[in-house]
Amino acid sequence: MPAPRDRQRPPTAPSDQTASSGRAASPGRPASSGRTGRPPTTSRAEILAAARRLIDRDGWEALTIRRLAAETGVGATTLYHHVRDKDDLIVQLVNEHVDQVARPELPAGPRDRIIVAWTTIHDALAGWPWGAEVLTADGFLARLGDSALWFVETIVAGAVDHGCTRLQAVDLFRSIWYYTVGEILVRAHTVRRKDDIGDADSEFSLRALDASRYPHLAAIGDQWPARASLDLYPQVLHILVDGLLANATKKPR
Repeated sequence: MPAPRDRQRPPTAPSDQTASSGRAASPGRPASSGRTGRPPTTSRAEILAAARRLIDRDGWEALTIRRLAAETGVGATTLYHHVRDKDDLIVQLVNEHVDQVARPELPAGPRDRIIVAWTTIHDALAGWPWGAEVLTADGFLARLGDSALWFVETIVAGAVDHGCTRLQAVDLFRSIWYYTVGEILVRAHTVRRKDDIGDADSEFSLRALDASRYPHLAAIGDQWPARASLDLYPQVLHILVDGLLANATKKPR
């Protein structure tokens, strides 16, 4: 009677996972994935949270896929499962931020609805100025999510209900958007500059100007910084909305 065959399986070729990691699996132990102490995957929420930390710490200009990979502790390839590129990442961050903004109660009047919507947008971005900075390109509008588009629709609809054409409503939105973004960024950059250099600018006073050439500026003197620190956005917003609506509705439609 022939001897029984050895039931042990013949050796097989290393798995793709083992081959790609460059390490052979130890007897009786599963092959290593090549990662030590790091999770094999990262969720979209974790990626966005890490991106926010990086931006808050180093500024949004410092945000790159490579730096974000280092921040999250995963490879760049893993990140590309969740974001296409840096622009897509920024759009996702903006949409996530706006998703957390409560939609305001809207008044009945179309002009007042425009005011309320713009005030909410301004207040949401004022504490997050880099969000306004990355949205300075008009092309981002089509990539915004439902929460952000709700505000845009509310403003455009309010202008149309007031008597504007849809294209005039677009002009109204863009005009106030440019003012809003500019106001937020100037204030943010002013604070950043003061943090960087302290009160070094205080030695440069309008009072030192030649009054014969610049009589009004010289008379203002040191009062300019104090005036510049005032929050005039609510008053200017009302003036802009009223002026743009009046100008649009008096033109031939």
